[in-house]
Amino acid sequence: MVFFLQNTDGSVTDRDTPKVRTEALASDGPTILDALPHPVLLVAPDGVIESANMAAEFFMRSSISVLRRHPINEFIPFGSPLLTLIDQVRERGAAVNEYKVDIGSPRIGAPKIVDINAAPVANRPGAVVLMFQERTMAEKIDRQLTSRGAARTVTGLAAMLAHEIKNPLSGIRGAAQLLEQSAPDEDRALTRLITDETDRIVKLVDRMEVFSDERPIERDPVNIHVVLDHVKRLSDSGFARDNRITENYDPSLPPVYANKDQLIQVFLNLIKNASEAIGDDPDGEIRVSTAFRPGVRLSVPGTEDKVSLPLEFCVQDNGPGVPEDLLPHLFEPFITTKTNGSGLGLALVAKIIGDHGGVIECDSQRGKTVFRILMPAYSTTDSGSGTGAV
Repeated sequence: MVFFLQNTDGSVTDRDTPKVRTEALASDGPTILDALPHPVLLVAPDGVIESANMAAEFFMRSSISVLRRHPINEFIPFGSPLLTLIDQVRERGAAVNEYKVDIGSPRIGAPKIVDINAAPVANRPGAVVLMFQERTMAEKIDRQLTSRGAARTVTGLAAMLAHEIKNPLSGIRGAAQLLEQSAPDEDRALTRLITDETDRIVKLVDRMEVFSDERPIERDPVNIHVVLDHVKRLSDSGFARDNRITENYDPSLPPVYANKDQLIQVFLNLIKNASEAIGDDPDGEIRVSTAFRPGVRLSVPGTEDKVSLPLEFCVQDNGPGVPEDLLPHLFEPFITTKTNGSGLGLALVAKIIGDHGGVIECDSQRGKTVFRILMPAYSTTDSGSGTGAV
């Protein structure tokens, strides 16, 4: 494969080896590398970070001026496999890949599971170019696709249940009501039990029928903070009245192109789950945050183009966490940690976010569970009704 780079004078130079191409990218400045969504660092022979693209600045939580003053080992854990990988590249003079490496640290955040590509720079012995690909991004795509597939399964099941179960249940409930009128007092408790249980099953089927709604979503530019403030008021006056809810909002966040009522449903569900996870813990806290995260671009169903998902909305609690064996299946239907839960709440949340072209994921450990939603921002090319944020 031959690569071509345009020189400043307009001429074209062929770059026929990865090492030469890497050197060209490193020396021609971050303007080229800034187009990449993955963090890229140039490490000098003495270990000092010499250059970084914009994605790397965000990943390392430091500006380029700060990065250039410190060696790479000050940002990663002591004895990290990344340092060994750099040494291998210098010894071999060839590119080396390593997968699922945790380079998380208090300075850049933890955990940080990444796939690493390390390559030497031609004519600069000891210099190494590093590219990180966050593992969580690939995993969140897989989880989202799994959730969408599961939701489609529930769609077919709901359509069948509506006809095959709801109609017979109506007859059973009617018969129980007739029996109750002539039943002795000691048997009326049983007829009421039959009525209550049939009502419960009907409500469950009604919740599943939501999955079969394939109508186009009516969307507008929505101010997410208006939605979150409304959800907080509802939560404070209801199920979360005994919980402390704190906010950490980015006030400059652009509108999200979404259905306001469905977003309210999503965040009510997430905050309710967080409240139930905390329970009666007097130190329990629910933290709601918003942020702008540039550089996240995904291919989503319904479009051939990569869609930018820069809007990040998080609901975090300090409860006991999600069991590790349930975490990969959390957004699948009928998966729940609640004794009397239906397991449809988070599946519906995943469907709504997926229908909006977004992604939802959950990171959980004891004392910190975070539901993170990534969604596209509103642009003037979107065909929403209205021009202002709702």
